[in-house]
Amino acid sequence: MMSRQARSAIGRRAAHINAQQSLPANLRSYAQVATAQDTKPPVAVFGLDGTYASALYTAAAKTSSLDSTSKSLAALADVFKKDTKLPVILSAPTLSQSDKSQIVQELQRHMGGLDKGETVKNFLKTLSDNNRLSILQGVCEKFGTLMGAARGEMDLTVTSAAKLDNKTIQRLETAVAKSEYSQGKKLKVVSKVNPEIMGGLVVEIGDRTIDLSVSSKIAKMNKLLTDTL
Repeated sequence: MMSRQARSAIGRRAAHINAQQSLPANLRSYAQVATAQDTKPPVAVFGLDGTYASALYTAAAKTSSLDSTSKSLAALADVFKKDTKLPVILSAPTLSQSDKSQIVQELQRHMGGLDKGETVKNFLKTLSDNNRLSILQGVCEKFGTLMGAARGEMDLTVTSAAKLDNKTIQRLETAVAKSEYSQGKKLKVVSKVNPEIMGGLVVEIGDRTIDLSVSSKIAKMNKLLTDTL
């Protein structure tokens, strides 16, 4: 099992984030441990999933398990990509304690032997105990953002109505890398599909969003017509 010091790191970090009041009491009440500068998340990530991702980052940093934690969460992120029904299952309000225990065991199986210090195993149990398994996918994504920032990388998220081929993604990456938006940093490309944008692209890089979607153009046209009439 994870050490008391590692458990306290999660609670300590979570207590210093704006969304603190949304955290369960037992996550905030781990034994107090001073947060060293080198264990502080490199960037701010928001939302409840961001709060938990930041807490997990600090705990992993304090126990020198950032690498294994990152690989474990990357493995879980792959599970979400392959099983589109998983988020629905994790969000089901009817899940019993037995159901959640079985889900955690199955998620651990997908991590294989990557979770060397059992940091993620304990974290999954924390999410399960506090009915927060539904935010796991978001935690995986935002932990990836934290690790990318720690490596000097910048997220480049490309959302399209249909899946893009690798050649198109590479062309987009090259174009953005040559622009001022990249700030000379290595890009970490994430491709997403959202049929609701209807066509075109939504490109997010760092804290900037370039909305070239069809749905956005239609919304602007509708507003123009509404304002005119």
